[in-house]
Amino acid sequence: MSASSAAPEAFREEVRAWVARNAPVWIKQPLLTMNDCPWGGRRAVFANQDQRLWFERMRDKGWICPDWSEEYGGAGLDAEQAQILAEELAAAGCRPPLSSLGIKMLAPVLFKFGTAAQRAQFLPPMAKGEIRWCQGYSEPGAGSDLASVQTRAVREGDHYRVSGSKIWTSYADQSDWIFCLVRTDTEVPKHQGISFLLIDMASAGVSTRPIRLLSGKSIFCETFFDDVPVPAEHLIGEEGQGWAIAKYLLSFERGMIAGAQQTRNQDTGFWQDIAKLPEAAGRAALALRAAELEINGLATTALVQQGGAQLAGGEVDGAYASLLKLAVTEQNQRRLELLNDIAFAQAGAGGRAAEEDVVYSEWLRSRANTIEGGSSEIQLNIIARRLLGLTA
Repeated sequence: MSASSAAPEAFREEVRAWVARNAPVWIKQPLLTMNDCPWGGRRAVFANQDQRLWFERMRDKGWICPDWSEEYGGAGLDAEQAQILAEELAAAGCRPPLSSLGIKMLAPVLFKFGTAAQRAQFLPPMAKGEIRWCQGYSEPGAGSDLASVQTRAVREGDHYRVSGSKIWTSYADQSDWIFCLVRTDTEVPKHQGISFLLIDMASAGVSTRPIRLLSGKSIFCETFFDDVPVPAEHLIGEEGQGWAIAKYLLSFERGMIAGAQQTRNQDTGFWQDIAKLPEAAGRAALALRAAELEINGLATTALVQQGGAQLAGGEVDGAYASLLKLAVTEQNQRRLELLNDIAFAQAGAGGRAAEEDVVYSEWLRSRANTIEGGSSEIQLNIIARRLLGLTA
């Protein structure tokens, strides 16, 4: 019986048995950061052999993108089967086999706006983890006002010449390709002169410079384009359609941020650490915060499950994506604040959490959660207007 024809309960048993046989024990450790999953690409790095093995087995099964057709490297599962697979992987505590901005953000754009040739070129390598993508939206003068992008793309025959810069480009220095908003027309209103272009980071004239963060890490970069030649066939949609594409992609970005952080938010291992603390270390207060966090977690889980069905179907309500992003990023900050305070309490009681330094670094990093992808204030405005029907 093939996966595409299996009855739901038979398919669930098939998945459960496969995971039991193929998921290494190491891969069932809780996620603390998304770097606990491999990113793939030309310079793919794996933490250990178990991580590589899990990635390869899921890739070969077509379960990295299970609801994609086999033509594009998926398994051709229907929506119900893909949901069953997600439920069983979560129940087994398995980490995702791959982190990918390409799969979560660019792929929906290609399915909706791309040509058949573009889908054939870019989707199979995504499903196999062969290309690592980054996002080129924000610029020094175009953050909240994204429509003010000034990076220019000038058409010259069968290619464009791209010049300008982007900022806050996550992992640009480690990425293979970038999906980028560029200005192709300066004579029309700013929203109408933007286009959406795919650029190989190995192209002549592309350079990056890491931005050192408060945590001491440098996951963000400045990205520079100095007269970079880009084939015109890498334009997605039509010239001037970039703003519509950007808004469509942002819904998936916010859903991706919510889904990724919700996976970590479900970890309740902190209860054991709290129980070991003496009362003088504030055990009761920490336990109360942990209970509140867990209750909030149940609510955000329900939101994410409902939103996940929309994302899997390729259509997502942008306002609902804003609700997801707001709820889960705020929850992630509360979670990391609690974990950080538990680590400090352990240190004060003469102990030390094994992941204390990682927790502190992630706590610092989480300050950006409610800014990137649209700040919480922007999400609240969207929710007020489009979900609640409120007007100023």
